[in-house]
Amino acid sequence: MTRRIPFGTPEAPPLPSKIVAVGKNYREHAAEFGGAAPEDEPLLFLKAPSALLLPGAGEIVLPPESQRVDWEGELALVVGKRIKAWPQERWLEALAGVCCANDVTARDLQKKDKQFARAKSFDTFCPIGPEIVSGVDPSRSAIQTRVNGAVRQSARISDMVFSPAFLVAYISRMMTLLPGDLILTGTPAGVGPLSPGDVVEVEIEGVGVLKNRVADGTS
Repeated sequence: MTRRIPFGTPEAPPLPSKIVAVGKNYREHAAEFGGAAPEDEPLLFLKAPSALLLPGAGEIVLPPESQRVDWEGELALVVGKRIKAWPQERWLEALAGVCCANDVTARDLQKKDKQFARAKSFDTFCPIGPEIVSGVDPSRSAIQTRVNGAVRQSARISDMVFSPAFLVAYISRMMTLLPGDLILTGTPAGVGPLSPGDVVEVEIEGVGVLKNRVADGTS
């Protein structure tokens, strides 16, 4: 049975000890930056937990250190229990549920640094919501990102190189996952720069719509 659990309620898991994200998990997204998607193992990186932006907690803030900040609509998996080397076929049992996420990225700093830590971890760079949805398998759901009402990304979760089920099993082999930890599963093609005043919506079929306004943090 599907349940919707608001963030910050007693039924919700704690805030994440870590946010594990997956890069280049859609072939067309890798291609739009002139690269190829990994085929043997996922490309993993971490976002700082302080980047988290819960529903109703404010706007995505564009920092003065970056001249280009991009949207990246994604499916997020919310871990529901302590897991280590979890079996792939039981992946849904490991989750409190799923939600929408926006892996906001300072693209110019990502290119400059040659790694992802700074570019992915500014405060407000990990909006999630609108709720945690349990009892749903999103493996074939449609995902769409809209900016000011215009569709910028459109794909299906089944287009991923590495499925959500595989990612739960694989990541939990590398590190112990704790209740509340987030797995951001990768973004489709169609990323682009945000501007102050933009409204970004990430919608996943059967999950809901994550909506955030963008603010200028340079003044």
